[in-house]
Amino acid sequence: MRATGSEYFEHDADIGIVGRGRTIEQAFAQAARAMFAIQADPDAVRRSECIRVEFEEGDAELALARWLNALLAASRERGLALGEFGLERHGDHGDRWSGWACGEPWREGLARGTEVKGATLTMLEVKQNAEGWEARCVVDV
Repeated sequence: MRATGSEYFEHDADIGIVGRGRTIEQAFAQAARAMFAIQADPDAVRRSECIRVEFEEGDAELALARWLNALLAASRERGLALGEFGLERHGDHGDRWSGWACGEPWREGLARGTEVKGATLTMLEVKQNAEGWEARCVVDV
């Protein structure tokens, strides 16, 4: 099992995503990349516009779902395909999160994959292991 990167896991319906990183923030960023890769190749997305996402959540698993759904909402509102992500955790209790994502407006030539409707609480898990952090959930497509 790798400490960084993203991949998919089998699920009867919808798609399960996994993000891994040395830190919880890196794992969340990789989970976002995996989710948006369902919609478009992140390497083909230009980084011409960036958005910010901020929220408070003390529970790491719920924070993952909030992060992913906030990114989806912001990308839909602005009509953006997103391909690069970053997140920081703040506060005395690690309950404040601020993140960013960069991408571009949907354009001709940018292949559209499957639309992701939202991150669910199904199989939601955030855990630390010897190699770093792993964040996973099922997204509704």
